[in-house]
Amino acid sequence: MSRRIVLFLYGTPNIVGSVLGLLGLGLFFGGLIKHYWFFIVVGLYLAGLLLTPRNKTAELTLQGQLSAEDVQDALENLVGKIRGKVPTDVFAQVERIKGAICTLLPKIDDVNSTDHARYTVRQTALEYLPDALQHYLGLPSAFANFHPVKDGKTAKMLLLEQLDLLAKTMEQIVEDVHHHDTEQLLIHGRFLEERFRKADLLA
Repeated sequence: MSRRIVLFLYGTPNIVGSVLGLLGLGLFFGGLIKHYWFFIVVGLYLAGLLLTPRNKTAELTLQGQLSAEDVQDALENLVGKIRGKVPTDVFAQVERIKGAICTLLPKIDDVNSTDHARYTVRQTALEYLPDALQHYLGLPSAFANFHPVKDGKTAKMLLLEQLDLLAKTMEQIVEDVHHHDTEQLLIHGRFLEERFRKADLLA
C-alpha cells in the first residue's frame, strides 16, 4: 500500500466520513431508513470527507538573518504555534531545547557568524527544530501517533528521538561554552549538521 493511500486512510476527513457512513448503516439496520439507503450512506461519507477541514500545517520556519533577541522571540513564537497541536511529551522536549538555546543566546554576539558554536545554535533554532516539527505536523495525527513508519517506530517516536538528540546536544554545548571547550563545540556542531542535513525525519 502506497504512503499516499495510508496517509489518506489515517486522515481526519476519511475518519469523519467513515464515522458518518457507519452512522448511516446504523440507521439502515435500525429500520429508520429503507429506501435509497445505499446513496444515503455514500452521501454521508462524502459529506464528512469533503466538509471536514484538511490539516493545515503551521508555517514554522524562521527567517534567516536575526539578532539574538530576534531568535529568542522567534522561538517563543514557535512554541506558541505548536501549543495544543503536539502531544505533551513532544511539547516538553521543545521547551527543553528552547531553554538551552535561550541560555546560550546572551553569550552569542552574532548569531549569523560562521563560527561553529554560533552556527550550530542558530541552525537548531532556525532550521533543525522547525523542520522536525513541520514534518510531524504535516501528517494526520492518527498516522503520526500510531502507524509504524521506520524500524517499527511511529512518526511521534522518531520525532521524540530527534528532539531528545537536539536537547542533549544543546545542553552539552551550554556546558562546553562554560568550559570554553572549543574542540567539543566543533564535534557537536559537525554531528548535528550531518545528522539533520542528510536525513529526513520521516524518510
